[in-house]
Amino acid sequence: MNGGPSGFINAPVTRTIVIASALFTILFGIQGRSGNVGWSYQDIFKSLQIWKLIVSIFAFTSTPELVFGIYLLYYFRVFERQIGSNKYSVFILFSVIVSLLLEVLALKLLKDPSLTILTSGPYGLIFSSFIPFYFDIPVSTRFRVFSLHFSDKTFIYLAGLQLLLSSWKKSMLPGICGILAGSLYRLNVLHVRGIKFPEFIASFFSRLNWPFTGRTSPTAPARNILGSTPFHTGRQVEGNFPASLSSTTEPPEDSVATLVSMGFERNSARQALIHARNDVNAATNILLESQAH
Repeated sequence: MNGGPSGFINAPVTRTIVIASALFTILFGIQGRSGNVGWSYQDIFKSLQIWKLIVSIFAFTSTPELVFGIYLLYYFRVFERQIGSNKYSVFILFSVIVSLLLEVLALKLLKDPSLTILTSGPYGLIFSSFIPFYFDIPVSTRFRVFSLHFSDKTFIYLAGLQLLLSSWKKSMLPGICGILAGSLYRLNVLHVRGIKFPEFIASFFSRLNWPFTGRTSPTAPARNILGSTPFHTGRQVEGNFPASLSSTTEPPEDSVATLVSMGFERNSARQALIHARNDVNAATNILLESQAH
């Protein structure tokens, strides 16, 4: 399982969220206020401390949560590469807003004394991302330890479980609300998957130049599978193959899905597999070489 090229190439929105989460967490940690970042129903609707709601979207409560959260956010950059920064921004906004609304509703209905303050951090985004991770990212490696069966996706699930249980009920509620938000997005509630921001908004993140992170390659537009400009189009990759290959047997769907999950455009993945005689590793090398040209 691979998130594609290392760093934040073609994932400027993810890069911004990761940096914001790290900076807010470190800033409040240095000030000794990390325990005050979490929000409660009283804070928002009676004290009108809206800043807590905004900060809680980014800042984690503790260093262990920051480590696991950043790891998951970094891995899930694969979705931004698949659908493009524009639609990924819509996914983020929908996930954050819906999960917050669900949290408010849950706090109002449950009235649990142990849930007076919820843990902070981008739980809504992280756990909503587990929905496409479960359905759309294929298993590429399986292995067994003693009598237990695992896959390469197991480590992502374990990191998510650790984050979900990090503060018990205070972290479980935001995590569950995030999963529900991701499910609603997948069900295309209110046709949200067809919404796009104006291009100048979506391109804002790619223009941010953080000095200590990799920049989005100016010569390589974002790859995706849902209609934005691909990283390298099927026509470009196809042009590197003999014409006779186009009539060969279609490659297995799971092999195509594996390459798509790495961030490559679907038609490019198909052509590369045909040329590589369905060898996923060889097809990956072909796609990466095409990227370099």
